[in-house]
Amino acid sequence: MRASDTDRDIVLRTLGEAYAEGRIDRDEYDERADAVHVAKTLGELPGYLDDLVPSTALTPYARVGLDARSVEEQAIAKWQKSRRDAVMGFLIPSIVCWVIWAITMYGGFPWPVFATIGSGFPLVAMTIQRKDMIESNKKRIVRKQERELRRQQRQRRRQLPPGAA
Repeated sequence: MRASDTDRDIVLRTLGEAYAEGRIDRDEYDERADAVHVAKTLGELPGYLDDLVPSTALTPYARVGLDARSVEEQAIAKWQKSRRDAVMGFLIPSIVCWVIWAITMYGGFPWPVFATIGSGFPLVAMTIQRKDMIESNKKRIVRKQERELRRQQRQRRRQLPPGAA
């Protein structure tokens, strides 16, 4: 099947990104771009990208340069920090209320129980929703890396010589 201008443009953009990222030098970019411009069939085009584009689909983590273990560890660490914050958000108001109650009205109605119960809800929810929160943290980490990667690619494209992208 014959290659269209759109097909060639896709290959040229990929070559431009590879050049901007430093995976190929200027001479290699020029050589491949010239060959893409004269390619007649679709079968010729993939050969110019073989060493630049993975042959299999990437996981969301690999797409942004992370490994799954690293993302998992970061997500768990973030959940653990949130859990520590929830524990402190439970302990501090509860202890303060119970101390005030013990000093001022020991033996009277134990009103601090309401503050204890109210401040305990986030801690209980955090514990129950552990897996969901870790998965949500993973997605945030990957999205953040994808945004950073796109920002870096935009900066590299701005530095490309005219006609390279």
